Order: sequence, then structure tokens, then C-alpha cells
Amino acid sequence: MNDRPKKICLAYSGGLDTSVILKWLKETYGCEIICYSADIGQDEDWDRVREKAWATGADEVVIKDLKEEFVRDFVFPMMRANAIYEGQYLLGTSIARPLIAKEQVRVAQAFGADAVSHGATGKGNDQVRFELTYMALDPSLKIIAPWRIWDLNSRTKLIAFAEAQGIPVTATKEKPYSMDENMLHISYEGGILEDPWREPPEDMFKWTRSLEDAPNEPQYVEITFEKGDPVAIDGEPLGPSQVLQRLNEFGALHGIGRVDIVENRFVGMKSRGVYETPGGTIWRVAHQAIESITLDREVVHLRDSLIPKYAELVYYGFWYSPERESLQALIDESQKECTGTVRLKLYKGNCQVVGRKSPKSLYSPELATFEEDAVYDQRDAEGFIRLQGLRLKMRALIREKVEEA
Repeated sequence: MNDRPKKICLAYSGGLDTSVILKWLKETYGCEIICYSADIGQDEDWDRVREKAWATGADEVVIKDLKEEFVRDFVFPMMRANAIYEGQYLLGTSIARPLIAKEQVRVAQAFGADAVSHGATGKGNDQVRFELTYMALDPSLKIIAPWRIWDLNSRTKLIAFAEAQGIPVTATKEKPYSMDENMLHISYEGGILEDPWREPPEDMFKWTRSLEDAPNEPQYVEITFEKGDPVAIDGEPLGPSQVLQRLNEFGALHGIGRVDIVENRFVGMKSRGVYETPGGTIWRVAHQAIESITLDREVVHLRDSLIPKYAELVYYGFWYSPERESLQALIDESQKECTGTVRLKLYKGNCQVVGRKSPKSLYSPELATFEEDAVYDQRDAEGFIRLQGLRLKMRALIREKVEEA
């Protein structure tokens, strides 16, 4: 066939799906396969991943350390927007996909591959996120999505295929839930979690302590922001990935950041997801606190009205869209004065703001005081209220006339 790929770059994790896909691609297309893995902070033995790829049939193996780029160029701008999907999900998987796919395109180009492949299923969001990125960055690449082609359409069939091919996998019939991990979060889906009434088992959680096991004493932490980005913790300057790593340690210790939700996937179905986002949860609370004293009211209200749209764009996979870039420009403009320090109290799953200060603070004790002041004339409020209530008065008067008629 003329459209048969000559060389494929596969987004490879070494897990069940991509291990089977590597073998399947080799058998189906008989061409060179470049296995590409992205290190974005997951707890992984990369030597084992590399060896497994070679053993399963890879012709080339490329592992990229993307941790700093992930936090600096993807998490930072997203957190400046306070993005959250459906009020609870901090988009840990969603924000990683455009970076993974971006680097996959670069690797494909470097090795002269004419096709890219991924392990996302035909029911999920990731297929959209990967493929929209491919299209945005190199539309000439052929896209191979095995889950939409083959007949291995269940975890059970994949495990059986892997066992028949002698491919070692970590998923089992006893614990078949799927995990995704990076510096921002860990997600759990599928298997025993598909029953939304069933409580997740405590031994499933890899990162955060249970509330019962969290320390009985609170911890105080100070986060310093410059132009909307965290740059120091407890007075110690830190780089992007260091900031997130430190906040993850604090949050995990105190049981902060667990979320159990049923969300609406882009493809239309509902899905139950359980997430651990310890550092991101602390970060968002602190960022909102510093915004509260540095951002103009109308700017905050305008930005807040855009959060659902921005979060949707990230969740749906439109990171490289002109509308996301336009929203980002507005958000980044709003963050120019967002500088200062927030003090937080961490205790048994809670992250409480207990202090905030900024050299650019718009908060004025002289104006806000309940004591006597020489700045604000309270008599001015009378005219203000009259004007605000004018349309309400007119509506009531008209109703009275109608009732009398």
C-alpha cells in the first residue's frame, strides 16, 4: 500500500498498552519502530524501560528528560490561569500530553519517521490530545492509533496477548486499574474504579498519606510569587521543577490533593477518575491568595469567567490552538503585578491561607477599616446605592401600575 508507513515513532511507556502495541506494530507493518519515552517526573526505572523496549522489538530507543520544560512551559502558564476542569480536576494528565506529543514529533523528524503512534484508547481523551498536537506541529505525519484498528479491545485481551508473547507487564487481573504519573499528579482509572460507589482501596494511593496517617501537627509554609509564578519556598529561591517537587513533598505528607470524581470526557461519556495532586493543590490555593491583594477586581472577574473555557481547551487537547494562545496572552498580562508572598497552614488534607503580603498590594487598611478614617466618606455610598437601585425601582413602579390598571 502507498500509505504504508516506512518508519514509526511510538510514544512508549513500557506499560501494558504500549508494550503490546510495539509488538503489534512490528508484526503488522514490518517497519522500523523508534520507541520514545518522556521523563516528566514519573517514578520509573528508565534502564528497565529501555531494556524492555529493545527486548520487545524496538529498533531505536529515545528517552527524554522533560521535567524542567514540563513545569516551566506547561504547568506554569496553566497555573497562572488557575485552570481547573469541572471544579475539581487540576488537569495533571491533560497538560502533559501536548509536551509529550511535541517532543515525539521532534524525535520523529530527527529520525526521519513518517508516522507516529500512541497507546491511547478509542474511548479516551488522550487520543485527541496527542493527535491534535501532531496535526498542529507536523500535519505530514501519518497517525497510527492501534486501539481504533485492532481486535485487542480490552485489558483482559491485552494481558493475554502479553503473556502469549512473553512480554512482562505490571497490570494484573487482580489490579487492572490504569495509572498515569508525572510531576504534577498521579491518576487512577478503570478496573475496580469503574464502580463509582466503590471506595478506592487505601493501598492504591502511591503518593499521599491518608488523613489518619498524616502528622498531628500542622506545618506552615511560605510561597513567594513573581508575576504569577512561584519562585521561592520559605525564602529559598527554587527553579520551576524544584518548586513543584518541594510542594509535592509537603502536600503528600499532609494528605493534601486527593480527588475522586466522575468527569465528562471530551468524547461524550462519563468516567470516574481518582487523582493525587498534592503540590498543585497547594500552589493553586496560594496563587489565588496572592491574586486577591494584587489584581484589580474587574480583571479577576474577567479572568475567572474564562477559567472554564481555558480548562476545557487544555482538557480537550487544544493547547496549540490560537484561542488558547490568545487566552494565555490575556492571562499573562493580568499576572504582571501578581508578586508577593503567601503563608499557608497545612494540616490533615487542608491547605489554609493564613497570611499574604505584597509590595504591589491593592489592599488598603485605611480604606477597609471599620474605625474612623479620613479617606472614605460614607455619605458617598448613598448616591452610589441609589444609582445601583434605579432599575430595580423602575421595575417595581411599572409592576404597580400594571396591577392597578
